[in-house]
Amino acid sequence: MKLDINGREHEVDAPDDMPLLWVLRDVVGLTGTKFGCGVALCGACTVHVDGEPIRSCVTPASALQRKRITTIESLGTDGSHPVQRAWIEHDVVQCGYCQSGQIMSAVALLKVTPKPTDADIDQAMAGNICRCGTYQRIRSAVHRAAELSEEKHHDA
Repeated sequence: MKLDINGREHEVDAPDDMPLLWVLRDVVGLTGTKFGCGVALCGACTVHVDGEPIRSCVTPASALQRKRITTIESLGTDGSHPVQRAWIEHDVVQCGYCQSGQIMSAVALLKVTPKPTDADIDQAMAGNICRCGTYQRIRSAVHRAAELSEEKHHDA
């Protein structure tokens, strides 16, 4: 099957029912997306499909042909994305395991709601569990990412 992952077409040899998470990690080698619960409850496996956050642990890869799949790796490794910068500024990460899913949910939120309220953030992030309990820092970081994104647009 052919999958568009981070703007590149990948020809993958995988069973039709193989969850996208395992195609990303084991077939394509993109290990930023994490396995958490395996039943779409924790959000660690969040990626975007056509710009919408989905849980990759329960989504068959074969259902995503001719769709755009975006993973945490698409944000870059230099830490310059506004959400990455805000996460660092607010020292969000403790154990870090849930963070790729948290960040991908925050990116999706900011695309549709550039200036989110606390309620917007709480609703968008509700499906992402942080066992370390950094929810207040996550909320602060999303607000800061919104500011950084606005500054980036003004500078452009």
